[in-house]
Amino acid sequence: MKNLFVYGTLRHVPLLEAVLGKPSDALQIAPAILRDHAVYAVQGQDFPIIKSKAGSAAEGLWLGGLTEADVARLEYYEGGFDYDLAPVHVTLEGAAVLKPAEVFKSEDSAWAPDGPWSLADWQNTYGVAAVFGAVEEMSYFGTRGRAEVDRMLPMIRARAMAKAAAQARNTALSPGGMHRTDVTDVSLRRPYAKYFALEEVDLRFRRYDGSFSEPVERAVFVATDAVILLPYDPVRDRVLLIEQFRMGPFLRGDALPWQLEPIAGRIDAAETAEDTARREAEEEAGLTIGEIHEVAHAYASPGCTTEFYDIYVGIADLPDDVTGVSGLAHEAEDIRSFLFSYEELMQMVDTMQLVNTPLVLAALWLARHRDRLRGTA
Repeated sequence: MKNLFVYGTLRHVPLLEAVLGKPSDALQIAPAILRDHAVYAVQGQDFPIIKSKAGSAAEGLWLGGLTEADVARLEYYEGGFDYDLAPVHVTLEGAAVLKPAEVFKSEDSAWAPDGPWSLADWQNTYGVAAVFGAVEEMSYFGTRGRAEVDRMLPMIRARAMAKAAAQARNTALSPGGMHRTDVTDVSLRRPYAKYFALEEVDLRFRRYDGSFSEPVERAVFVATDAVILLPYDPVRDRVLLIEQFRMGPFLRGDALPWQLEPIAGRIDAAETAEDTARREAEEEAGLTIGEIHEVAHAYASPGCTTEFYDIYVGIADLPDDVTGVSGLAHEAEDIRSFLFSYEELMQMVDTMQLVNTPLVLAALWLARHRDRLRGTA
């Protein structure tokens, strides 16, 4: 049996439960402090580090009587942060006697302290997503090595942020009155996970007559949330579109796998949708976007994928020389931009030359709001 002191994100009890795979009432937990230490935020990261500091006291939780299996799970999870266990003595709340424990510490000099770290601030920003991420991460415990999971972490966290966003905001109208609590007997398997994931699920759902369905098996392509942005210049009355090679049309057998589309990109962990829109506009077309207008927040194909789109029209300055070839080399992007007048855009909609659904949707939104954006309504 081992005793551990946790000072950072594992103080968030739902996250601790996800990592250990057991409820907190099955654990020995007590508030504790580690003297002559302080907890700091890390520049550019969403987790803290602990450093020696005379006269300070680091707050945390003492976890007592952990089994070898518990410690193995914690080491697997913390392995993604390059931590190692070090022996310490902590003071439990209301107790005068020091308790022996171990704490996850890192000597990584690349992690620069960035002021005090706040558990409450972290919980407000990342708490829900961190639990979703830990559930997926720990599902690989015993089957995938830590190094492999480390390579998957950006996508694990992006998928987790999408799940958190689904809980935080949902404006959909559901006149039937059903809720996710009307789904039961859920059994999930993840036969593939890398950049994207495939999940197979067995479940039963409530029918409109009040009964539950027989067990059904479904497979879902698990993606992240994505931003779609159509740049529009209301002064010149034109838009910028990009063209690039796309695997979907290619594998469908399409003779034209280079596709015209709006600017688009995955929402990374810790990014807002608007942050992503501005970043992708710079990366894919070298554009600085001004005011951003909401077009839609919608699922791409809810019958088979989790992918969710935040679609915008962004105001931009689009002179004749704004086009070119852009993209990130490390993502093997080769993206060319083109300018089209508003009339050309709508002609392409009418003649079915645009085969990108979010682009058609954004173009039709622009048709409805163009006069207002130009100040002529």
